[in-house]
Amino acid sequence: MKKALTIAGSDTSGGAGIQADLSTFQELGVYGMTALTTIVTMDPKNGWSHNVFPQPIEVLETQLETILDGVGVDAMKTGMLGSTDKIELAARTIEEKGIKNVVVDPVMVCKGADEPLYPEHTISYKEALVPKATVVTPNLFEASQLSGVNPIESLDDMKQAAAKIKELGAEYVLVKGGSSIGDTAVDVLYDGEDFEILESKQIDTDYTHGAGCTYSSAICAGLANGKGVKTAVRDAKVFISKAIEGSFALNEYIGPVKRYANREQ
Repeated sequence: MKKALTIAGSDTSGGAGIQADLSTFQELGVYGMTALTTIVTMDPKNGWSHNVFPQPIEVLETQLETILDGVGVDAMKTGMLGSTDKIELAARTIEEKGIKNVVVDPVMVCKGADEPLYPEHTISYKEALVPKATVVTPNLFEASQLSGVNPIESLDDMKQAAAKIKELGAEYVLVKGGSSIGDTAVDVLYDGEDFEILESKQIDTDYTHGAGCTYSSAICAGLANGKGVKTAVRDAKVFISKAIEGSFALNEYIGPVKRYANREQ
């Protein structure tokens, strides 16, 4: 069985983070392992407000040693890292261990926020981690932060942002537009020469918790299984579209995507 690593945070509600990554890996036939960076909890007595509990970097280092020296991986992805030292540790680990098939999901905020957790993280992503990526998968907000293209309001803006991010050194850039651009759910994949437009129908739902994590982990699973980048991204687009179509209300505050929806269709 192919193996994948996710370096990310824990979403206690189960919809995003390492929980989303592991369930996506499982659905796509990949054995998943986790290096936990932070624990995110939600307060049901205070409007589901988020609390973030970072884990010591020494704990992250020992987790990575367990996985990479003790087992080995065919692909890896990053999610919420939460500090500049953890972003830089992830980048060093990729370099020192010679890890191939790296998906960088440059998580800068929890869903619903519109400001980066810490602006200095953007600098570390740009200088240290994005250059190590096989594929970097920013949403529109993250793409704006990484590229300086602000605002991103059209397909041409997405292309411009992808080109700017490619200059940072990633092999491929996937700018995720979701339902924010045009009449379809549109993403732009750029390899430095050609732009590929990936479209699916827009799905009328407010329940998209974990969509970004699921999309990037589906790409990671595809790479672990030996797919080329473009095939892995195209297949992941189908996977996440089905997952969003099957999304559901978890409680009065939030609703996750259904990662096993592909089995029902």
